[in-house]
Amino acid sequence: MTSLLFDPRNIRMRTCDGLSQLGFAVRYDHLPLVFSPGEDVMLRPLRELESRAAILNIVQARVFDMPPPMAMRWLLDAHVLEELTPQEWQFIASGRGDARRYSEQLESLYALAWLLGLVPHLDPSSYCTDSLPTLMPDLRTAEPFTAWRARTLPSRRDARDVAEMLDLYCCLDWLCAESRQHGVRPPTALDESVIWHRRWALEWAVMTSRNGRPIATSWER
Repeated sequence: MTSLLFDPRNIRMRTCDGLSQLGFAVRYDHLPLVFSPGEDVMLRPLRELESRAAILNIVQARVFDMPPPMAMRWLLDAHVLEELTPQEWQFIASGRGDARRYSEQLESLYALAWLLGLVPHLDPSSYCTDSLPTLMPDLRTAEPFTAWRARTLPSRRDARDVAEMLDLYCCLDWLCAESRQHGVRPPTALDESVIWHRRWALEWAVMTSRNGRPIATSWER
C-alpha cells in the first residue's frame, strides 16, 4: 500500500488549479473532499487492471458485432471469464443489454489505458484517441492476452497520481451535475458521459483504507 504522505487538501488545491484552467471558478471549500486526512491509498493489482481492460475491449468488440463464440473463446483462453459481471456475461454471450450503454464504456477503457501507462494523459476536455484500439489486444488476429501484455508492457501508475486524477474527475462530475441542476451549461464544453465513465474506472481502480478496512468499489453499478 502506498501512503498518501501529503494532506488530501493539497490534492484539492491542485485540483482547483486544474478546474480553473477548464473555466470553473470554485472555492477550495465548495466541493467535498474525496480522501480523508491520514488515509492510505493503493491501486488494485496490475493483473486486475489488465483483465478489466481486456474485458472492456471484448465488450467494445461485441458492440460492433464480434461473434459471441469468438468473444467467449478469447476470454476463456485469457482466463478472465470469472471476472465478468453478470450483465457483461449476458451481453457478451447473448447480446442481452443496451449496446449504447456499453459503447459509452469506451471512455472507461481509455481511463484504464491511462492507469496502465499506455496513454500519456487523461484530458477531461478530449475524447479518447483513435490509437486506443492499437493499445488493446488485437482481436482481428486473435492476439492472446499474454502476447498483448508482452507487446505493451502495462505498468500501474503511481497511486498518488491516480488519486489526484480521481479527485479532479470527481469534482468535474459534481460540478457538471450542479450545472445541470441549475439549468446552465458548464463553462467548458465537457461531455458528461466522458467524465462519468472515466471517474467510474478511476474509482474502481483506487482502494482506500479507512479505520483499518480497505474500501473498494465493485465494477458493477
